Amino acid sequence: MEEARERAEEASSEEGAPTKFEEGFTGKAIVGALFIAFIMLPGALYLGLVAGQGLGAAAQWVTIVLFAEVARRSFMPLKRQEIYILFYIAGGLAHMTMGDRGISGGPFGALIWHQYFVQSPQAAGIVHEIPRWVVPQPGSPALIQRTFFHIDWAVPILLLVIGEILGRMNWIGLGYVLFRITSDVERLPFPMAPVAASGATALAEASTKEESWRWQVFSIGTMIGLVFGFFYLAVPIFTGVVLSKPLMLIPIPFIDFARNTERALPAALTGISGDLGGILTGFVLPFQIVVGMFISSIACQVITNPILQRHGLLPTWRYGMDSINTHLAVQLDFWMSIGVGVSVAVAVIGIFAVIKSGIKAGAEARERRTAPYAIPTGRGDFPIVLAIAAWFFATSMYVILAHRLVPLFPLWILIGFGFFYSPIMSYVSARMFGLTGQGVGFPYVREATVIKSGYRNADIWFAPIPIYDMGWAAARFREVELTRTKFTSVLKAEALMLPVMLTASFLFWAFFWHTNPIPSPQFPYAQKFWPLAATFQSIWLTANKLGQQNFLLQALKPRLMIYGGIGAFLMYGALVAARLPVLYFYGLAGGVGAYPHSTIPLFIGALLGRYYFARRLGMDKWRMYTPVLLAGYSCGMGLMGMSSIALALISKSVQALPY
Repeated sequence: MEEARERAEEASSEEGAPTKFEEGFTGKAIVGALFIAFIMLPGALYLGLVAGQGLGAAAQWVTIVLFAEVARRSFMPLKRQEIYILFYIAGGLAHMTMGDRGISGGPFGALIWHQYFVQSPQAAGIVHEIPRWVVPQPGSPALIQRTFFHIDWAVPILLLVIGEILGRMNWIGLGYVLFRITSDVERLPFPMAPVAASGATALAEASTKEESWRWQVFSIGTMIGLVFGFFYLAVPIFTGVVLSKPLMLIPIPFIDFARNTERALPAALTGISGDLGGILTGFVLPFQIVVGMFISSIACQVITNPILQRHGLLPTWRYGMDSINTHLAVQLDFWMSIGVGVSVAVAVIGIFAVIKSGIKAGAEARERRTAPYAIPTGRGDFPIVLAIAAWFFATSMYVILAHRLVPLFPLWILIGFGFFYSPIMSYVSARMFGLTGQGVGFPYVREATVIKSGYRNADIWFAPIPIYDMGWAAARFREVELTRTKFTSVLKAEALMLPVMLTASFLFWAFFWHTNPIPSPQFPYAQKFWPLAATFQSIWLTANKLGQQNFLLQALKPRLMIYGGIGAFLMYGALVAARLPVLYFYGLAGGVGAYPHSTIPLFIGALLGRYYFARRLGMDKWRMYTPVLLAGYSCGMGLMGMSSIALALISKSVQALPY
């Protein structure tokens, strides 16, 4: 793993450049934040309501490519630290709040959803249980006039702002602690962190006219992304404008064979993703991780599922289900419980690994008479006690706030989620990010707990219950470290993003909502899919009522959890006894509930990389190329997606009216 970390740092570093950490938050970052908030954000908002798509990675790469070119032509080239902070800000501002409903454009999109839901027919039977601290009641002038400038919105907006502040304190505090544990102490490789770092480094080198191998590889990846993105994204987007149904040359999100194979392999998840990004990601991830994920997903979801179905252990599954519904059914019937046990085992093994690493590092430090974990000079670290205090304060405020809003809900559940379940699961997820590049999580834990708690009112579903997974934040800090950007730059960027995002989100959502009802014919995606989402939400809001039949009551099975944990410990012991790399274990654990559709391309990429490209180019050179190649591919896909969406919107705006 130490070798993997060294390769990541080598791939992310500039040739001949000093390794010192520099400030990335400059005046250019401030201009970039304003550009994203007031130019890109309204486009993302509108695109989500019209087409159900966000800008996502497109906003990030378009922003940094645009700013890098402008800066280069102005003879003010951007440093890679500045480029990364722009990348970071663009990702935060372009994030989709509720992706399944096409809601982007910042946190105020959630309030727009609430105003629709409280007035929808689906909420008619429970509207009296939706508290005023969530949304004004139907008949309020605030809803009739479609305006945020009304006293009835005061408490919901105040809670939203408080939630944004506490959320940042939470992820920065806990994320930094997890980073220090998984990166500084355990020295995990974080295989996907060099991707963004390599992209920033390549663009920085190009802006200074230094044609290095990194820029050449990045350009190759960009061209691959542009060409593949044309067939994968542009063709469906363009044809969706002129045809009633878009033409997909490559099915999105994957090619599904579940219905074709259900007679021979009932309940098996069969199919393959057509996204070339999966193969390129297989180039980057550690080979042992990919092999473990592939074996585990095939063994569990293709081989074991038919056996379970024939023995009556998958009662939710029905013939005719596609892969998505099949995956949901088998998760609820069997694999969710197994996954909980596996994750507990991963957490226990990880805790012992940390203790072992600490004892070993302490002994070595005593021999050298140095600090056991030397923090790089100038990295911008802040006292870990301060990070823990920020997390503790934010979590305590969540618990107090939720208890004040819903006083009859058991307080011990809120405390258990905030101070025990969430940090433990965040640590498990951080370890998986550090080893596999992907997190781990369990669906419906919050919902199952609420249902089994005995609390019967609907207001609990809107309360800020402190259940979260901050494992991704450890990987974020590793990205920042690889770009040699000071951690204080991220703190400054977050301090800027918060007021800018809240202001822009408030203004643009208020404008769009006041000019047209949302949903309405002007926003076809919202008009089509929001009623369906409202139906599902109304089902959840009544799931904890007496007499309601709910599948989650039977979803978490203690016996299967125990079996999953025991199986994981036995698997880990067998690998250790056989003296095989421990990365196989984490790959096997991560693939238990994974789609084979995704692990197959990863496996193909891993085989191509290890047995073809590495032999032709040399293993060391190939390992340096792959993160840069994947970063270029992401840039090309983002540029093609952004261009296609822009042309589609222009086409829609100039279509002839029928009169």
